[in-house]
Order: sequence, then structure tokens, then C-alpha cells
Amino acid sequence: MNLWDVIVSIFWFMILVAWFWLLIIIMNDLFRDRDTSGFAKAVWCLFVIILPWIGTLTYLLVRGRGMGERANAEADRNDKLFRNYVQSVASTGSGGGVADELTRLADLRDQGRISAQDYELAKQQVLGTGPSAVSTPPTHAATPPGTPHAV
Repeated sequence: MNLWDVIVSIFWFMILVAWFWLLIIIMNDLFRDRDTSGFAKAVWCLFVIILPWIGTLTYLLVRGRGMGERANAEADRNDKLFRNYVQSVASTGSGGGVADELTRLADLRDQGRISAQDYELAKQQVLGTGPSAVSTPPTHAATPPGTPHAV
């Protein structure tokens, strides 16, 4: 086998890899498209699989512009879902997150509405390191009075 045969083999292998990559992209786009009917998806699949290069090139010519738009819409949808998830995890309750609560407490202390000791106690409670967890034991309706509670 000479050098020319190796180069030609590498060329055809890269063409095969390119087609396989395009096939994955096309199938991904095709099955994520909610506007295309099941029959149309089946026809496109058969066309791309039975006539690989003609089917792939035809799909790219007919639906190529929409592929980018659908990919961008999917990315925007995923970004929105991620941002909503982060915001829901970052906030604790309806009053906002821990940072908002600490800022509110600092403002109350600076205005003189609470003392420095009350501020420190409230800050520990917000951070979850304060004595509030120990001072108020949980109530268990099924436990008889006088029985120690597991924390």
C-alpha cells in the first residue's frame, strides 16, 4: 500500500465521519421539531437512510435555515429553564434569598429599629447557625408528652 492509497482511504473515512455526523444532527433536528408530523418524520428518515447523500443534502437544502432557528429556540428555552431553576433555588420563601434578608436586617440595625444584639441573633437565625433550632423543639402529634424528641 503506497502513500496515495493511505491518503485516499483517510479521505473516504473522513467523508464517512462527516456523513455520520450530519445524520445525527439531522435526526436530532427532525425529532425535536414539534411542527413536523409523524408521517413526514418517517418519510425524511427513510429518505436520509435509503439515499444517504442525496437525502442528507436535500434535507439541508429544504430545512437547513430552520435547523439553526430551532437550535437557537431550544438553547433559549434551556437557558430560560436554567435561569428559573437558579432563581427558585437561590430564593428562600417569598421574601427573597439569604443575602436579601441579611441586607434587610442590616438596614433595620442602621435605622436603629433593632439593636446590635438583636441583629446578630437574627443573622445567626438566617444563616442557620443560631439558637433558634434549639429553642423551639419540633411538635409531634403522635408522641406522648414527656417523651424526648429526636432532632
